Amino acid sequence: MLKKIFIAVLAVMIMAGCKKDPKNVGPTTAYSTSTYPRNIADLQSILVSCYSNLRDQGIFGFHFLPKALSNSMHTVNSVYADDPSWNEMTNANLTIGNEYVGETWQALYIGVKNCNLTIYAANQYVSQHSLSDADKQTVNLVLGQAYCLRGWYYMELECLYGEKYLSAGGVGGDALGVPIYNGVPTDLAGTQKSRSTVKEVWALIISDFKQAQTLLKGQVWGSADLARVTEWSAEGLLGKAYVYTQDWANAKTALLDVITKSGKSLMDYSTYHNAFNGSNKFNTESLFELYIDADAKGGYGIYSGAANSATINGLIWAPFTFGGYSSNGTPFNGSETQNQALGYGNEFFHDQNVLRFGYSLGSNFNLVANPKYNPVVGPTFYNQQQVMDPVYKQAALLARTNNTTDPRLYVNAMQPRIDSVQFDGKTWALVCRPAYFAGSANSTAYGWAIRKYASINYNENTGLGNPSGSGNTADAWDYYILRLADVYLLYAEASIQGGDAATGLEYLNKVKRRAYSYPVNSPSPVDYASATSQTNAINDPVLGHNPLYYERWAELFNEGSWWFDVCRWRIGKSEAAYYGTAINVNGALHWDDSKSYVWPIPQSEINSNGKIKQSSGY
Repeated sequence: MLKKIFIAVLAVMIMAGCKKDPKNVGPTTAYSTSTYPRNIADLQSILVSCYSNLRDQGIFGFHFLPKALSNSMHTVNSVYADDPSWNEMTNANLTIGNEYVGETWQALYIGVKNCNLTIYAANQYVSQHSLSDADKQTVNLVLGQAYCLRGWYYMELECLYGEKYLSAGGVGGDALGVPIYNGVPTDLAGTQKSRSTVKEVWALIISDFKQAQTLLKGQVWGSADLARVTEWSAEGLLGKAYVYTQDWANAKTALLDVITKSGKSLMDYSTYHNAFNGSNKFNTESLFELYIDADAKGGYGIYSGAANSATINGLIWAPFTFGGYSSNGTPFNGSETQNQALGYGNEFFHDQNVLRFGYSLGSNFNLVANPKYNPVVGPTFYNQQQVMDPVYKQAALLARTNNTTDPRLYVNAMQPRIDSVQFDGKTWALVCRPAYFAGSANSTAYGWAIRKYASINYNENTGLGNPSGSGNTADAWDYYILRLADVYLLYAEASIQGGDAATGLEYLNKVKRRAYSYPVNSPSPVDYASATSQTNAINDPVLGHNPLYYERWAELFNEGSWWFDVCRWRIGKSEAAYYGTAINVNGALHWDDSKSYVWPIPQSEINSNGKIKQSSGY
C-alpha cells in the first residue's frame, strides 16, 4: 500500500502538469491534456506501461511463477530452503508479511493504475481534440487494450485475494473481494478503499472483457504488434471468467466463439514440445503472449536496463548438467558431486509429478561401469567412469517411444542421464540429478529437471549460448497468458457442467490426442471413454479417474493456472496429501481449509488503508 500511496501522489503530479509560476498552475485534480498526451503517439506511450508492468518482479518478471506459484502447486521441489516466504508458499501456510503476497498485490494494482490512467487519458484526449475517423479508431483500440489488461489484473487479484469463488447462480457473491479502483486517485483519500464484494469484482472483470472485445473487434495486428491483445484474447479471458464464476451457458458461448472464429489451432506435438523454450513465438495456439526480449543485456533481465522486456524465471528452474568447467578452467570430471546448474538451479521437478504423468519404472536407477571409459583421457563429463544401467535406460526410452508415459512429461521435464542440454550454447551434455542429491538421503530420488520455461540451450549465469553473448542474462522465451488448449479445456468443463458431457469429453480428447501425436479431430486409441475414465495418474485419488482435472493439470503444468483450479475446485487438502512433503518443509505438507485457499491482504495494506479488512483465518 505504501507503494500505492506513492503512485497516487505521482498521478496527482501527472494531472497537475509541470512546475510553473503559481499564477499559471492549473487544477490539481484535472489531467493536463494541453501538454500530455499531445497526440496519438503520446497516448500509445501511456498504454505501454499496461503491458510492461506484466514483467514486474512481483508478476512474471521473477518471483510470482517460480517462487510463489510453482511451490504452491508443487510442480517443483525446492533445493533452496533459506527463504521463509518461499517456504510458506510450499506449505500453504502464509503470514500477512509474506514477501511475495505483498509484491504481487502491489504489482497487480500498479497494473490497474496504469490501465486506469490510460483509459482516463484516452477519454480526455477525445474530449479535447477534433479527431479523424482513423484517429477515433486508434483511440478505441487503445481503450480496448487497456480494458482487457485491467480485466486480467483484476482477475488475478480476485483469484488470489478474494475470499471465495462464485458458485452457480452467484452463491458466495457477498464474501469479501478486493478493492475496486476504476479511476485514477487524485489525493490520498482516494487510495483508501474498502473491499468490494466478490460479486462486484467479477462484474467489473466481465464488463472490462466485454468492452475490450467490442473495442478490438476485427483488429488484426501487424508483425511488429503481435504481443498486443486482440478481441480473441478478450473473449477467451471472458470465457475463463465465466467458467471461474460457474456461468456455464455464457462460458460455452464465448469459448466456442474463440474456437470457431479466431483462426487459431492446436500446434502439432513436435512444435508444442519446443514451444516453451524460445521457439515458436506467437504460434497458431497463442491468444495472449508476454513478449520477452532474448537479447536483454546482462544484469539478470529485470535487474538490468532491459527491465521492460525481460524476465528471469528460468534462473530458478535451471537444470543441472555434467557439462561445464570449474572456476579454474578445468573440466568437471562427470560425477554427480561435480556438476553445475545453468542458472541458480534452486528447484527441480517434484518426484510425485513423475508418477502422476504415468512414469512407473521406479524411483532409482543403478550406475554401472562405463564400458567405453578411456582411462588415458581420465574422467570428464563426456568420459564418465559410470553410466546408467543399460537395462533401465532401455526401458526408460521405450516408455517414451511406446507412449506408455504421458508425452507431456517430456515437455515439462528432463530425465537425468538420458536428456541433454547445451551448457554453453553449443556443447550438449547429459542432465544430471541436482548437486543437492549427491551423497544425501535423497540420492535415490528421481531428480528430474524442469524443462518448460527453463534454460536448456544456454547458461543464465554466464550468458553463454544466449543471444546477449556474455554476462548474467535473461529468459529467452515468451510466456503464454492464454493459449487455445486452455480454451479447449475450459470449454470442456463448461460443457460437462452444463449437461453436455459428450461435447466436453470430445474437447478433452482433442487436447490429449495432440499430446500423443494423433489427429486432433479424429477418434484415437488414447481417447477417454467417459468423464470418469482412468487417467495416467494411477492410484491418484484426485486425478486418477477425473480426465477434466488431469488434463488441466498435465496440459497447463507449471504455467500458473493449476493453483486457481485447486482453489476453485477446493481440492487443496487432497493435493497436499498426494504430494506428502517437500525438501523445504519439515514433515507433512500443511493445509487449512479455513484459510489456505486465500492469500492474505498484505500487512502493508492493512497498515496504510484504514478501510480494508483482513480475510478470515488471518
